[in-house]
Amino acid sequence: MAREIAWLWWAMLGGATALTALVLVLLAMAFGPPRAVRPRRWTHGLGLWLSMAVLGTTLAGGLWVGERILPRDDGAIEVRAHARQWHWEFTHPGPEGPVTIRDELTIPAGMPVDILITAEDVIHSFWVPQLGGKTDAIPGRTNRLRLTADAPGRLRGICAEFCGLGHAGMRFDVRVVPAADWPAALIAEEASE
Repeated sequence: MAREIAWLWWAMLGGATALTALVLVLLAMAFGPPRAVRPRRWTHGLGLWLSMAVLGTTLAGGLWVGERILPRDDGAIEVRAHARQWHWEFTHPGPEGPVTIRDELTIPAGMPVDILITAEDVIHSFWVPQLGGKTDAIPGRTNRLRLTADAPGRLRGICAEFCGLGHAGMRFDVRVVPAADWPAALIAEEASE
């Protein structure tokens, strides 16, 4: 998801640059000698149609990226993330029932995972910068965030919403394991708790 959002950001920057360049060229031409040019060429051709093409392309890209990162009912793994001052509890679906692990999220590489985010006391915010945008954890509400990690490894997650004096230490690890090793990794993690 982070890669898709970054791609969209670069596309928006390119569109904004193209429109800014057009305005600067028109501004520079305004200081030159008068030209015999049909007004419709500027208002319709460059002013309206070029702007519509750039903005339309940016909108289409935004809709395409937005649709791809939305969680949907497609059988993705669901992990519950419950925040409280000042730690996270992650409840994973295990082979023999739910597995709850404190401050460590374990997900399979290459598979979509829906994180169901809740809070117990105040508003917190779940954020793994390398994987995607942040989502608030609000008491009494469940928010859903879809993550997909490309490769095994370790990542860091944080609470990105000030939640009290212990906020700075409210961090968690994200362990990305090969998809085939995911159930065994949960069992090993539960045994070490």
